Amino acid sequence: MKGLTLIIPILLAFVSPLFLSAKKEEVTKKKIVLIAGSRSHASGEHEFRAGCMLLAKSLNDESGLNVEAVVVGKDWPKDKSVLDDADSIFIFADSVSGIAGEWEYLDSLAKKGVGMVFMHYAVHPNPQMGKKYFQPWIGGAMESDWSVNPHWVADMKVKQDHEIGNGVPEMVTCLDEFYYNMRFINERDKVLDLVTATPTRENMYRYINLWNQHGVDGLDKEHALMWGYERPNGGRGVGFTGGHYHHVWALDGFRTVVLNALIWSAGIEVPKGGVKSKPLTEDDLNDNLDSYGKNMKRLELPNPSDWKKLGPARIDEKREAAFTK
Repeated sequence: MKGLTLIIPILLAFVSPLFLSAKKEEVTKKKIVLIAGSRSHASGEHEFRAGCMLLAKSLNDESGLNVEAVVVGKDWPKDKSVLDDADSIFIFADSVSGIAGEWEYLDSLAKKGVGMVFMHYAVHPNPQMGKKYFQPWIGGAMESDWSVNPHWVADMKVKQDHEIGNGVPEMVTCLDEFYYNMRFINERDKVLDLVTATPTRENMYRYINLWNQHGVDGLDKEHALMWGYERPNGGRGVGFTGGHYHHVWALDGFRTVVLNALIWSAGIEVPKGGVKSKPLTEDDLNDNLDSYGKNMKRLELPNPSDWKKLGPARIDEKREAAFTK
């Protein structure tokens, strides 16, 4: 009995630190909520839910990081309390459908230091909301009659001296609908250009509805496609204009830079080799796609070398001449 009395304190001395360590790890796990928009466009485009699920799988099952990624949708969560303890919120949806009028609530979270990442169409509010909310949250936003939305083959230059560039090649080639010429805060030097590319007449694939004179003037100039912002009062924001085509997730560099951005926005140090994730198979790329019935198509893994063979888009000279009138 006396021996047992001596052993118990010794066991407790070993077990207690382990228990406390486990509890501490549980408490410090970072939570990222991914808000996926509703179905839109066509099969293989604006696959918000499938894209969010790919990212969540990478974070939860493959990254090895102490993070919990939760996917909600379609659009704004029915129970917004899921966001109350979020360290970062990712919105991938059509325009502001992923916000659903909850501007003040999101603003209160931003003021508490919650990270925010907006991707593709989700970076496009109206000018008033862009200035009032997006600029303080993430440093800038897309703006109609100022920004443009062509489809083009971008040689994306990833900022190598920033955490978000960890494990990502310096250049990633991608065909996507990359918006450019964002409306940034006046203190432009406070916004980090994390991924940049240069649109040209030669790498344009399609000029579509929002093409304007600013787009023409912006040709042959480098533009930020992904930008980051560290808010003066705490918290980080990221905007990224890519993500129209679902095939982008099969590009390891593209996927990694988005995963890195999510982690960075949540205040986690990005691993030196970037956030780990497994290369996608064709089956992975076709998982969880929105249903379009007979109009569903099976997506193939992209081959960037094929994009370089695409001819430049036809220029509508009559349309462009009208821009200056």
